[in-house]
Amino acid sequence: MTKLFNDKNFWKTAIKLTIPVALQNLLISSFSLVDTLFVSSLGTVALSSVGMCGQWAWLMNMILIGFCSATTLFVSQFWGIKDKTSIRHYSGISIIFCLFVSLIFTASGLFVPRLVVRMFNSNPDVISTGISYLRLVALSYIPIALTNILSAILRAVENVKIPMYVSGITTFLNIFLDYALIFGKLGMPRLEIKGAALATVISAWVGVVMIVVISLFQRNILVTKKRLFFAFTKREIKSYIKKATPVVLNEGMWGAGTFLYNIVFGNMGYEYFSALTIVRSFENISFVIFIGICSAASVMIGKSVGKGKIERAIMDSKRFSIIVPAVAVIVALIIVVFRHQLVSIFNMGNNISQLTIDTAVVLMIIYAFAFPFRMFPYLQIVSIFRSGGDTVTGAKFELAGLWLISVPATLISVYVFKVPFVVAFLIMYLFEDIPKDIFCIKFYLSKKWIKPVTKEGKLGLEEYNKRIGKKSE
Repeated sequence: MTKLFNDKNFWKTAIKLTIPVALQNLLISSFSLVDTLFVSSLGTVALSSVGMCGQWAWLMNMILIGFCSATTLFVSQFWGIKDKTSIRHYSGISIIFCLFVSLIFTASGLFVPRLVVRMFNSNPDVISTGISYLRLVALSYIPIALTNILSAILRAVENVKIPMYVSGITTFLNIFLDYALIFGKLGMPRLEIKGAALATVISAWVGVVMIVVISLFQRNILVTKKRLFFAFTKREIKSYIKKATPVVLNEGMWGAGTFLYNIVFGNMGYEYFSALTIVRSFENISFVIFIGICSAASVMIGKSVGKGKIERAIMDSKRFSIIVPAVAVIVALIIVVFRHQLVSIFNMGNNISQLTIDTAVVLMIIYAFAFPFRMFPYLQIVSIFRSGGDTVTGAKFELAGLWLISVPATLISVYVFKVPFVVAFLIMYLFEDIPKDIFCIKFYLSKKWIKPVTKEGKLGLEEYNKRIGKKSE
């Protein structure tokens, strides 16, 4: 164990990549947390409405994450051999797909907002409030998509500071605009829930403009002649689609499953869904360090595989497979100890019902218990398997755990056995994550996830297999 972690280069690179990404996502999560805090002062209906609309944007983000993960696979491996032409080609393909997805969600939010909100709850007040919010906040979806994919490209080439700086500025801008536009402060009109939406839209557009402008001054990987980004070949498109399709289906179907959960939970009562909205705000905060660690793992492992340094990739994957569960246990203990204090933050104006507060406290305990079991397969599937080149197996594990086990168990528990809300929430977590943990451990140990996309990586894998007496697959 001492030998495994006695590597200064590992720690130097991992910390260099982890901290900026973790800080970036902390800022993004703070962006969401502040939104939720301000909106909670408007009452349970407003909080529930924003939470429900937020799930529509969340579903879009899950699909975008699929494209970003596929992009990281290609960019990190080609970055290992400094093939900038291929990096730009695959980046161009990714940008087109992400824009297409964001346009679909934007159109849905603008033209059929009632249909979206109605999926979660039939309460007239919730529907009316949600429609007014969604019609405006949908204008942020296109810049959010662009920011996600451009940030993924930059992180994959180890340029992690620009996304962090941009997130910092847009977060503080959003806090300022939230305060001014929701409550009518600093000479601004009092727009309440519409003010929260407008603040998100303005901040999102400022963010993507900043990435472009800073990149122009820095002359980084994003800056080249436009035609070079979109001069990709049919072979590259086929290669991208082959790797990206399982990832996008994975994230999209996982997002759809979670979306289905939210529909079920939303229809169990908007006060319960308000409690869920509170917990998910802290879920985003507790998740940030792992996004940073897993992003570092993706880049480091992908880069090593792309260069043909297979043993290095395996060694780093072992290190991250120990670090992530250990840190997850610590975070879970903190959540349990401070659950009452954390939840009470949302009721500073005493506008949230006691049922919502009490439910949120119980959900925090359940979430903390499930947290380590959720983080391990997240690392394995998103960071190790995908960056190693295998985008199919992790998708199978993810979708099997969700759609074949957890979703049926949750639906049966709610609609057949009529279990309470908190019991349904517990079943959702346990039936998805524990089977997935077992699947991932077995596949990780097989090393079959190492599937390079570069010539150097394939040669390195052949040499590695010869050394251990294994035939190349």
